[in-house]
Formats: sequence, structure tokens, C-alpha cells
Amino acid sequence: MSTYQLKVNGAQKSVTVDADTPLLWVLRDELGLVGTKYGCGIGQCGACTVHVDGMAMRSCSMTPSQVEGKEITTIEGLSKDGTHPVQQAWKEVDVPQCGYCQAGQIMTASAFLEQHPNPSEIEIKNAMHGNICRCGAYNRIYTAVEKAAKSS
Repeated sequence: MSTYQLKVNGAQKSVTVDADTPLLWVLRDELGLVGTKYGCGIGQCGACTVHVDGMAMRSCSMTPSQVEGKEITTIEGLSKDGTHPVQQAWKEVDVPQCGYCQAGQIMTASAFLEQHPNPSEIEIKNAMHGNICRCGAYNRIYTAVEKAAKSS
């Protein structure tokens, strides 16, 4: 076991875990941040997406040593009260069905919009392509991302 100093949602945290423990499980099991979901465990579905230094990253495929000294933002840290433009757009468009993938979808969309504030429809679809929605709410997801871009 090793101890790691992580900056999560603006707060410094110390965790002692095995070196190969995925960041996903550190966030959920050690820090109690359960908004980040387990989907596939191999970085393919996007349910576990968090921001690392502002970039959307799959937390199931990263270890604590890879993110030490970096700013980690989870869905809980995106905004204190759900007023981030992407979160607001998600509510207005009524995106979720089951909701399981939504934290990862929102984290991917918000990181994308930080880099591309005025995206085209095809850019939105390409950016969101790596996040799987088992319910098939893709059209509402794209509409919400477009709405968030326009409101920012």
C-alpha cells in the first residue's frame, strides 16, 4: 500500500491504497464520491469520466500515481448546486432515462465545451461518440450539449 496526495474537487485528500487501484475506486470507495460510475472497467464506455487538469479522462483506467499533483474534478465538483450550463441543459432537455451514464456524459460534454465553445453538430457527435448510453438517449444528449454551448 502507498499513500497518495490527490487534489479532488479543489480539496487536498490523502489516500492509502494499492498502487494498481483504479482512480475510479479511490474516488468511490475511499473518498465517497459515488457520482462517478463503473461501467466497463476498460475505459471504453465513459461512465467513469472525470476531469484531470480540465481534460475528460476515464477514471477506471488511471491509477493514483498518474494523477498526483493534478486537479481532479468529479461530477460532484462540477458545480456546487447543479448550475453548470451543461447540467442546466441536461435538465431542460430532460436527457436521462435510467441516468446511469449521465455523470460521464456531462463530464465529457463540459470538458469538450471548455475547449470548443461554439461546436458544430458533427463536432458534438464526434466528441460524445466515446460515451455509451444504454438507453439510446443520444439525440437528447446532442441537443443538450448544443443548448449548453449556446447558453455559455
